[in-house]
Amino acid sequence: MGPGPLPPGLGPRRTFALIAGVERYALGPGWNLRGPARDALRFAHWLTGPAQVPPDNVRLLLSPIDEPDTLAWPDSPPMDVLRAAHQPATEGNMRTALFDELPKRDGDLLWIFWAGHGFLGPRDELMLPCSDARSTDIRHLNLDSALRWWRTDLVAHRRFPLQAALVDACRVDVPRASRLNFVNIDYGGGSSVPGRRQFRLYASSKGETAENNAEREAGRFTEALLTELGQRSVLEGVTGLAASARTIHRTFREERERGGGSQLPQFLVDRDWDACSFLDEDLPGSAPPRPAPPRATRLDQAAWDGLGPLFAGHVLPRHAHEAYAWAFKAAGCTTPVGGGLPGDTLLDVVQDLDERQGAGAGSTAMPLAVPFVRFLADRATALDPDWAARLLEWVRDTRARLALPVLPPPPSPAPRTVLDVRLDVPPGGEDGFLVRMWLRADGTRQVWESEGAPLALDAVREELVRQLALLGGARAGDPAPGQPYAAVDRIEFHVPYELLDADFDQWPVPRGPARRRRALGLLYQVVVRCPEERADTRAEWHTKWRWLCTRGGRHPEAVRVVGDAEAATDTLGLELAGGPAPACVLAHTTTAPHEGLLEAVLEGGVPVAVWRRGGGAPAPALLDLLAPAGPDGRPDPGELDVLDLPARVREVRRAAAGVGGGAAGGIVRPGQLPSGEDRLVLLWDDPDDVPGLRSLACPPDP
Repeated sequence: MGPGPLPPGLGPRRTFALIAGVERYALGPGWNLRGPARDALRFAHWLTGPAQVPPDNVRLLLSPIDEPDTLAWPDSPPMDVLRAAHQPATEGNMRTALFDELPKRDGDLLWIFWAGHGFLGPRDELMLPCSDARSTDIRHLNLDSALRWWRTDLVAHRRFPLQAALVDACRVDVPRASRLNFVNIDYGGGSSVPGRRQFRLYASSKGETAENNAEREAGRFTEALLTELGQRSVLEGVTGLAASARTIHRTFREERERGGGSQLPQFLVDRDWDACSFLDEDLPGSAPPRPAPPRATRLDQAAWDGLGPLFAGHVLPRHAHEAYAWAFKAAGCTTPVGGGLPGDTLLDVVQDLDERQGAGAGSTAMPLAVPFVRFLADRATALDPDWAARLLEWVRDTRARLALPVLPPPPSPAPRTVLDVRLDVPPGGEDGFLVRMWLRADGTRQVWESEGAPLALDAVREELVRQLALLGGARAGDPAPGQPYAAVDRIEFHVPYELLDADFDQWPVPRGPARRRRALGLLYQVVVRCPEERADTRAEWHTKWRWLCTRGGRHPEAVRVVGDAEAATDTLGLELAGGPAPACVLAHTTTAPHEGLLEAVLEGGVPVAVWRRGGGAPAPALLDLLAPAGPDGRPDPGELDVLDLPARVREVRRAAAGVGGGAAGGIVRPGQLPSGEDRLVLLWDDPDDVPGLRSLACPPDP
C-alpha cells in the first residue's frame, strides 16, 4: 500500500527535516534523560546517508546532557556539516526552524523527528518540552497545533504535500499536584490547503511512557524505526512508511502480549498515506489478535486489601521518593519528571503508581507498586524489622498470585561514615565542655569521652585530630587483610545554642610529612546541630524534614532567603513554622546570626540553614553560590538540592581555598568566592538521624 500519486520531483533534494533530541532541561537534573540526542543523530545519519538528503536541508537541534562534542557523531561528510551547524533545542530555535526557515524552502516532503519528554495537554494535544523549559514557563512544541499550521496556506500551496511526524516521547498527563506551567500555545494558521497528507507515528499510546534503554542510550521505538528504514532511499522510506509502522506496531504488540513490554507505538489518526485504515486487526485477511496470556500490570483487590492494614499508622518515610523513582527503573520505564511525590500518604503514592501503568507496567509487566513496596521493605529492615518482614510478605504473595517475573533487589544505600562530636555545658557551670565522640557507619559506637572532665575548645580540637588519625589508620569492620580503611565523610558537631556560630570548619588539621595545617572544612563535610533546642517545635521540625525528603530535596518553596529586614522582626519564627515549607533558610544578612535569625530558625522548626559566620552579607548571595544556574545565568531555588548541601558547602569552601573539584561533583564558577570568603556555616538537623545517647550533663540512670 503506497502513498498514492507522489510529487513527480520527490527525492533527496526536495526533502527537508527538523530533527530534535532533548536530554538536558533548564528545569534541572531531575528532568535529564540520556538517549534522545543519540536517537536524533542516528535519524539524521539515515536521512543524510542512505536517504542522501543534503545536510543544508536539515535543521538539527540538540541539547545533550554532556557537551555535544562528546557524542558519538557518525563519521561522514554530511554529519560533519550538521555537527558544525546544529543548535540547542530551545523554543526559539525550534520556532525559527519550523515556522520561519523550513516553510520558505521549496520541497515535497517534511520530516519532523523529536526525541525527549512528552506530555498530553487538556485537549490531548502533544506537548514536547524544549531545553529551556522552566517550572514557571514550560517552553514547548505543541505538535498538534504545529501540524495544523503546516496544513494551511501559510505554507505555499504547492510546497510540502507530504509531512511525516515521528515522535519518541511519552504521552502521559502532566503530573498531579504539579506546579509545572504549560502555557497554552496555538500557532494559528491560515486556510487549510486540500491535498496535504500528514503521517504521524508516536512511540506510545495515550497515557503510556516511552521506554528508554539507558545502557544503550537509545529509545526502543527509535531503534525499531531505524531497523525498518535500514538502507532505504527517501522514496523507499516514504512508500514503505505505513508498512514499517504496521511492522513496528505488530512487533511491540506481540512483545506486550508476552508480558515483555509496555509501550505500543500508535498512529494518532489510524490512516496511512492513502487514508486507508492501517491497524493490524483491520488489515484484509489478517488473523484475529491472539489472546494475551494471563498477566497483571495493575494490583488486584487482594493486593489492595493487604496494603490498607500494612500502611496503617505509617507516614511517608524519608526514602519514599527514592522508592518511587526506583519503581519506574525496576519496571523499565522512564521516571516521571517534575520531582516530588504525587500524594501525602503511602496509599496515595501507590494509587498514583497503579493508575500510571494501567496500560502496561514496563518491560517486565511489573505493577509499579510492587517494586515501590519492595524498596520500602529493604530500607525498613534496620529500623523496623517487623514492618519490613510484613512488607516483604506482601511482595512475595502479590508476585505469586499475579504470576509476576523476578524482581531485582533495590540498590544499597550509599555508604557514609559520620563522626559525631557532642559538646555539653557542665551541670555545675564550670568552664569548658563535656565531650563525647562516636562513629556511625553500619552501626554506632562510641570512640572517646571526656569522662566528666570539662575541656576547652582547643583541647577538644586536639582530641578530634587524634581520633581522626586513629580512625584513618584503622580498618573498618573485620581487621583481616584486604578490608578497606575507614573514611570519615562528615563531622557533625552537636552543640549548645551559643556555639552554633563557632568556627569548627576552620579548625587546623596537620596533614602529610610536612604537617601542613589544613582547615577541617576542606577535608570533611562539617555541619553543626542543635537538636536539644527543638523540644517545643519537634512536630514542625519532623514535618518539614519529611516534606523535604518526599520531594527529593528539591522544590521551589523548599528554600527561603532571609534578609536583614525579615531577620529583625519578632514574627519570623512564627512565619517559618506556618507550614511544611520552607525547610531551608539562606541568611543574606549583615547582622550576627544570633541577633534573631538562629532563634527564628529553631522556633520555626527549620532543619537546615546556611549563613556567613559573624554576619556580613556574602557576595555573591548564598542562592547564587549554592543553587544551579539556569540558561539565563540566574540561580533556580527549585533546583537547589537541599539534601546535598553538606557536600555542596564543602565544595564551595574548597573552591574558595583554590582547591579544584569538590565532593559534590558540582561546579563553582571561577571568581565566585575570593580567597578567605568561605566562612559559611551549615546547620544540618536531620531529625531521623539523631543518635539516642544521653547528655553528658545528665547523670546516668540508676
